Amino acid sequence: MKSRAETLPAPARAFATLSSLVELSKPRITFMVLITTLGGLWLAPGSRDPMLWAATLAGVMLVVAGANALNMYLERDTDALMRRTRNRPLPSGRLSPEVALFCGLLWSALAIPLLTFAVNPLTGFLAGLSLVLYVLVYTPMKRRSTAALLVGAVPGAIPPLMGWTAATGSLGSGGVALFLILFVWQLPHFIAISLFRAEEYKAAGLKVVPIERGVQGAKERIAFYSLLMLAVSLQVVRAGIGGAFYLAAALALGGGLVTLALYGLSREARDKWARWYFLYTLVYLPALFIALVVSHP
Repeated sequence: MKSRAETLPAPARAFATLSSLVELSKPRITFMVLITTLGGLWLAPGSRDPMLWAATLAGVMLVVAGANALNMYLERDTDALMRRTRNRPLPSGRLSPEVALFCGLLWSALAIPLLTFAVNPLTGFLAGLSLVLYVLVYTPMKRRSTAALLVGAVPGAIPPLMGWTAATGSLGSGGVALFLILFVWQLPHFIAISLFRAEEYKAAGLKVVPIERGVQGAKERIAFYSLLMLAVSLQVVRAGIGGAFYLAAALALGGGLVTLALYGLSREARDKWARWYFLYTLVYLPALFIALVVSHP
C-alpha cells in the first residue's frame, strides 16, 4: 500500500521532500543564530568586507544546519515520544535516517573548511568546537545529566563570538561579553520550557531540572540565572560596545526578567507562569540586541 506522500504528483512530492530537508536544519533556530552572528559582525571593530560577511554567514548557516540534522538523526527515537517533536521529518517517516545523516555530515563538512579558509582559522575552530559539543557531547548527555544544559549552552552562545572573530581575527572582551549574554540567556529560557513540558521530557527519558530537582528547584535556578543575566548584560558596556541607550534598555529589560522570575519563585505558579516567562525571554533577547546595535558607539 502506498504512503500518502507517494500518491502525490511529482512536483508536490519534490516540494514536500525539499520542505522536509529544510526542517532538518531547524530553520527558526538557524535564523536566530544568523541574526546573533550578524550582531557580532556588526558590533566588532573589524572588517566590513561584504565577501567576508557572506562567507561567515554561509558557513555559520551550514554548520548550524549540519549540527541540527545530526541531532535529529541521533534523537529520532526520543523525538517520536514527545508531542512537540513527533512530527519532525524522521519520526513522522517523511525522511529516512540515512538522508538526515548524509545531510548533516555534508553540511558540516562544507562549513568548517569554508569558515577556516575563507574567513579565518579561529572562526573555523569555534565552528568545529560548537559542532562537536552539540552533537557528540550535549545530545547524548541529555539522557544522563541536567549538566547537559550548561554544555548545550556553549554551542548556542558561540555564533555571535564567531561573528566577532570573523571581523577581528581574535576573541576580545566584546566578543566574550556577547558570548556570555547568549550563554546565560539560554539557561532560564530552557528551564522555563522544561517546566511546562516536564511530562514530555520525563516520558522521553531526558534529564531536566524540574524532574531531577523539582519545581521549586527549577524556579530557584530561573531566579538565579535571571539575576546573572542582568549582571552579564551590563558587561558589554564595560567592553565599550554599548552606549547609554543600551545601558538603560538593559536595566529595564533585565529588571523585567528578574521581577518575573521572583514573582514565580514566591508563588505556587508553574505552567502558566513558566509560559509567560518563556515568552518574555523570546522578547528580551532580540530587544537587547536591537538596543545594543542602535546605541553602538
